[in-house]
Amino acid sequence: MSERHAVRAESESLGSFVYWVTVVNATAIIVAAGESRRMGGVVSKIFLPIAGRAMLLRTLDRVFGSTSVDRVILVVAGKDLLRCDALLEADGHLRDRPWMLQSGGSSRQESVYRGLQRLDPDCELVVIHDGARPFVTPALIDRCVEAAQTSAAVVVGVPVRDTIKVVAKNRQIVATPARDSLWEIQTPQVFRRSLIVEAHEWASREGFHATDDAMLIEHKGAPVFVLDGERTNIKITMPEDLIFAEALVGQGRIS
Repeated sequence: MSERHAVRAESESLGSFVYWVTVVNATAIIVAAGESRRMGGVVSKIFLPIAGRAMLLRTLDRVFGSTSVDRVILVVAGKDLLRCDALLEADGHLRDRPWMLQSGGSSRQESVYRGLQRLDPDCELVVIHDGARPFVTPALIDRCVEAAQTSAAVVVGVPVRDTIKVVAKNRQIVATPARDSLWEIQTPQVFRRSLIVEAHEWASREGFHATDDAMLIEHKGAPVFVLDGERTNIKITMPEDLIFAEALVGQGRIS
């Protein structure tokens, strides 16, 4: 248990009332093993600078800013292991933090599964977050962890603002879903450890592939709940996303 959690776990007296703060062990798996093909460069996007600081470092700054995360498992491409290790060891803010590196797989799902296999035995909740979402706020992570203590499976998202069409392969519109029922799902996604490990083990055995971790839980029939996300919690996927990210920092929208 980290020092900050030990403090939070102490009893506090208010008049004749005494209450205890529930503490859980939460580990974050940061998934950053993608090939970055859509960025169009030869360098993995996690190393690209945003206002002078590498995207990966910005993501870790935010995750370690959370009061709920005990340690981080950083899953990166095998070719990036040495560079990541050197980057973090050289960083004065992060080198002494509780992080470890794990090589990723051929898909995001396999990369998460490899991260799950490195969890400590006492881990109770797993925070899964995209390494390419560098602007998540620590407060959002904390809200997710708190909610997952009772709900077991929690994701964040924002309502879609555009009309969404279901389109066939021949480009004919098939349906127009009601916009008020559609959400853009982000990360972090937080799950009870036993639930997400079991779901990934099942998917590995059955060869089932999902586009996010919540989909595995949904397919097993367990409920997943959505919390309000943040519009600034963008995912850096295309070159223009970097321009937008730089603008957010430049305008003071991101500290």
